[in-house]
Amino acid sequence: MKKNIFAVCDLEVEYALNFMDYLNQKKNIPFEIQAFTTVENLITYGKHTHIELLLISGRAMCKEIRELDIGKVIILSEGVHPPELDQYPSVYKYQSSSDVLREVMACYGAEKKTMSDQLAVLKKTTEILGVFSPLGRCLKTSFALTLGQILAKDKAVLYLNLEEYSGFEELMGRGFDHNLSDLLYYVRQDNQNLLYKMNSMIQTVNNLDYIPPVQMPADIRTTAWQDWERLLQMIMLDSSYEVIVLDIGCGIDENFQLLDLCKKIYMPVLSDAVSQCKIAQFENQVRIWDYPQILEKIQKISLPFHMVTEPSPSYIEQLPWSELGDYVRNLLRKEKG
Repeated sequence: MKKNIFAVCDLEVEYALNFMDYLNQKKNIPFEIQAFTTVENLITYGKHTHIELLLISGRAMCKEIRELDIGKVIILSEGVHPPELDQYPSVYKYQSSSDVLREVMACYGAEKKTMSDQLAVLKKTTEILGVFSPLGRCLKTSFALTLGQILAKDKAVLYLNLEEYSGFEELMGRGFDHNLSDLLYYVRQDNQNLLYKMNSMIQTVNNLDYIPPVQMPADIRTTAWQDWERLLQMIMLDSSYEVIVLDIGCGIDENFQLLDLCKKIYMPVLSDAVSQCKIAQFENQVRIWDYPQILEKIQKISLPFHMVTEPSPSYIEQLPWSELGDYVRNLLRKEKG
């Protein structure tokens, strides 16, 4: 099946083309992107092809476009627009492309009742890569973020942090309007717009998409296994992500079930005696709970020393170019044979 059409029309040529380039770099966008810089070309295209989603400058909107077969029209606003356009939702033009896209996805999903008949996603099978360790201070999250960014150069990758205390807002030096807690709420409500809700929360760093982690530890502890399973199934079946990187903490009661979903599990380890005993205890628990297949998926890794004393928003972006990035690239090269 072909993807639905997401058309962008702006009379400012440079803006339209730059925004189209941004969308084409987003491998998870479940649409075919078309950009137009003249109203005439858009009308000609729309007469022969159904446009599911149209993001159009208020200055370009006209009677002929209203008469086209368009699923959803969203105005790309410069701050003010004529009263006759008030019937359409709008997003502010002069903000980051990622913010524009999040608002567009939120508007588009607001009126969609189902996903399956509105969205055709063309992708390969989604694989889940787990990053887990019963140890602390072992660079688990730094490794997961490095792995995700390096994989995201060639694939559509989503990073999910499932820790009780991720420190993301503190590390990034900013707050987020929505985070994983909000998405889990929609999962519990059995919301049929779950994919669009998720797309409206996505943040990006070096082409790696992520949903900001929870701020309240209870949101991890109190989430039932069925809800984790439903969320991951939605991403695997309905989204266009090819890889999910799960940064798994120890606060989820059903960790063994979660780990069992992973194709591979990277486990950062340390060489001291106490750390080795903790690893042994974890492995014994896996056998007691009858999940021996998990042990076969685990790849223990000893990560290079890596320390940053001051938190910085650029820390995550710099990881692929650090010694840790070199380690991950070598690791992936060896896995490819």
